[in-house]
Amino acid sequence: MANVMKKVDVVVVGFGWTGSIMAKELTEAGLSVVALERGPMRDTYPDGAYPQVIDELTYNIRKKLFQDLSKSTVTLRHSTGETAVPYRQLAAFLPGTGTGGAGLHWSGVHFRVDPIELHLRSHYEQRYGKSFIPDGMTIQDFGVSYEELEPFFDKAEKVFGTSGTAWSIKGQVVGKDKGGNPFAADRSDNFPLPAQMRTYSAQLFSNASEAVGYHPYDLPSANTSGPYTNPYGAQMGPCNFCGYCSGYACYMYSKASPNVNIWPALRQEPKFELRANANVLRVNLSDDKKLATGVTYVDAQGNQIEQPADIVILAAFQFHNVHLLLLSGIGKPYNPITNEGVIGRNFAYQNETSIKAFFDKDVHTNAFIGAGGAGVAVDDFNADNFDHGPYGFVGGSPFWVNQAGTKPISGLPTPPGTPAWGSKWKSAVADAYTHHLSMNAHGAHQSYRVNYLDLDPNYKDIYGQPLLRMTFNWQENDIKMSQFMHQRMEKIAQAMNPKLISGSAKKPGEKFDSTVYQTTHLNGGAIMGEDPHTSAINRYLQSWDVHNVFVPGASAFPQGLGYNPTGLVAALTYWSAKAIREQYLKNPGPLVQA
Repeated sequence: MANVMKKVDVVVVGFGWTGSIMAKELTEAGLSVVALERGPMRDTYPDGAYPQVIDELTYNIRKKLFQDLSKSTVTLRHSTGETAVPYRQLAAFLPGTGTGGAGLHWSGVHFRVDPIELHLRSHYEQRYGKSFIPDGMTIQDFGVSYEELEPFFDKAEKVFGTSGTAWSIKGQVVGKDKGGNPFAADRSDNFPLPAQMRTYSAQLFSNASEAVGYHPYDLPSANTSGPYTNPYGAQMGPCNFCGYCSGYACYMYSKASPNVNIWPALRQEPKFELRANANVLRVNLSDDKKLATGVTYVDAQGNQIEQPADIVILAAFQFHNVHLLLLSGIGKPYNPITNEGVIGRNFAYQNETSIKAFFDKDVHTNAFIGAGGAGVAVDDFNADNFDHGPYGFVGGSPFWVNQAGTKPISGLPTPPGTPAWGSKWKSAVADAYTHHLSMNAHGAHQSYRVNYLDLDPNYKDIYGQPLLRMTFNWQENDIKMSQFMHQRMEKIAQAMNPKLISGSAKKPGEKFDSTVYQTTHLNGGAIMGEDPHTSAINRYLQSWDVHNVFVPGASAFPQGLGYNPTGLVAALTYWSAKAIREQYLKNPGPLVQA
């Protein structure tokens, strides 16, 4: 029998960006909120204290801030004809654990969204015709517009302390020749802080991009360019480009995280409680399955605890949200054969291509310095900023140099053909380490009928529950886009006049490789939309089936974006929280009629 706790107004599952935003917004509305985090309690101090935090062996190699796969993981396979096997070693993607979640270890690249990507399917059908979208591609519209979300993008940037250069504010161009992005959507206000300083690599990229006719701009970064105090009263210090961002807690209080930007304010809320080491097993439902009554979790001592609540917020990492919905019986599981069901549908990732440029010893890129969100990008081939018609693929990609700090163990670059060890390897490392740069095409990834999530029939976690199974592989559209983007980005690399360029696009028939890191930008599986037959949640992130369950996070994305997902995740969470506060609390029930 589970121990039953005192009922609260809201229980939040997960304490990353979405969980902390929801907790802050709903306690402001006067509700009692309990947040349950499956991992340990972590904070900038003492967990992120200098100098022990800049320990590559602990954080990059042994991956201290990431999920313990020996307790719970996912299984992977390329197609339904294969038997999935467990993901036993962190490599391709790195889900976080502990208070702050992935918001503690992220890099800090803080985009909004290209408005077209919010209504991707209808845009492509209108511009290129329905037949342009390949058979089996299941992209769809989000069900919400950029104009509706713009105030929430602005709010999130002010909470995060984002550094950047606006292109236009209320229709007035302000960023021309100042590092603004001419392809960016209009804004209601400026960034809270000016853009970060450029590394030498970023400036090389900017000069080369201009030389080939592209339009470089400063990346929007949730690493502060100066001291800042956010609307919650949380203070941040200026980034010192230490090179230890992604995978690390920021000892300078310079990188936005739930721990730095929201938790200090939540600590002062008497109606808020955070419980760490609380692994939620399921959402509990009423007898008719139409209402959530709370959640059941396992505490650090192995006790099962029931936490009753009037509202349940599933605010965990992308695949944890999907996993909990499947385990709890909320929503119909997706069936790729019939193309029916919604939970697990439209699983998507990121479609990246990378190039390394190596220079002579008189070009000093000093790659050991850097900041997770700092850099220069071009959007000439992002979203639908170019004519896709002649090329026959869906999706776009920004290109950028985002120098976050090349590490002395895991980040040693060497030219092709270099031996893997020995004196020649050492010589190549010495020649290349401070004389190279990396650039990325951060491509959008589309959703397909054959890529999905469900419960694995063979493997279980330490609690005896089925693991989540990922059926995922690259498709022809991904290969076409990768090759196109690599060719365009290579022109930038060539314009830098390096002595050597390495890197290649995806090849026809290439399969997804789970042993090589790409990004942790996993999307979909509990997607938002306007039709309950093809989406799990409505435009306010509310479950179609159980109206007092809300599911924020990248699990809501119907397909992947060209940009990093965190900015849109935060804006959608604030959007959903406002709907709960102003509509749902007054009249609990579906906010959108099916």
